[in-house]
Amino acid sequence: MARDLAIDLGTANTLVYERGRGIVLNEPTVIALNTRTREVLAMGHDAWQMIGRTPSDIVAERPLRQGAITDFDVTQRMIRLLLHRVRVGRFNRPRVVVCVPSAITEVERRAVAEATRRAGATDAFLIDQPMAAAIGSGLPIHEPVANLVIDVGGGTTETALISLGGVVGLDAVRVGSFDFDAAIQAYVRREYGIAIGERTAEEIKVAIGSAWPVRDELKAEVRGRDLASGLPKTVILTPAEIRAAIDDVIVEIVESVIACLGSAPPELAHDLITQGMYLVGGGGMLAGLDQRIAHATEIDVHLVENALESVVLGAGRCIEDPAALRVAFQAGGGR
Repeated sequence: MARDLAIDLGTANTLVYERGRGIVLNEPTVIALNTRTREVLAMGHDAWQMIGRTPSDIVAERPLRQGAITDFDVTQRMIRLLLHRVRVGRFNRPRVVVCVPSAITEVERRAVAEATRRAGATDAFLIDQPMAAAIGSGLPIHEPVANLVIDVGGGTTETALISLGGVVGLDAVRVGSFDFDAAIQAYVRREYGIAIGERTAEEIKVAIGSAWPVRDELKAEVRGRDLASGLPKTVILTPAEIRAAIDDVIVEIVESVIACLGSAPPELAHDLITQGMYLVGGGGMLAGLDQRIAHATEIDVHLVENALESVVLGAGRCIEDPAALRVAFQAGGGR
């Protein structure tokens, strides 16, 4: 297997793992296009910098929403660019394992696989993100013990209970870190009459956003456009305001976790009291989210060290060890 790759094609970020080399690319899932010529102008970090700053004939967009492809052609072109960046050409076409949310439909799965093949892969295999995250987090998924993974991505949140190499319980909701950003935008518009962009909302979330009170909280100065006058305006936001703004999204995530716990067999539920639960994904890195879930469930929550990379690391282990990939597919974690 000359050039096997694993791709975590996330709504927010795309990571690529190459067999024998590890993670070789980590970029935002954004592409910039000329709307008249359909020419690709930029992707990844360069395209992300353009969000909200482009003229009318240029659009910077995310071709995936809630884990599913919204524009097949753009997604295919983006995957082709990703493969080109890791030096894939006509004569060294790789086999690719793509991580996808378990919540997407069979039609959406086929669209991802087809886009990957058309972009230059000799074949495409899909693996569910919760299973990949569990493998990447180093959990003993093949042992007869409960392993519960909460994967909070950009557009989806999936809670999976895994034991003996298979998924015992699963609950998924199509909300994630982008919903935090949208809630912050709506709050600032409603309470202060100011319009802020997607990038600004994300920066606020990273700077002072939290799901639970944390130590040494700071305030943030936010600039936007006054809806009444159209002029630039500055306001000061507090962490408590941001917690209130994103609370509905947090509640939906917590309720999904509780629903998955409710489906656990009694013996595995007992394991969770001692083992705890594991939080992964970029959205899982929101300050205090682990404490909020732990408070609601009365079960310890551990934020995985490489939370953003755990999914692609798990898929990477599968291409490094083909036996692990076979086990993941036999367990229903991939198709």
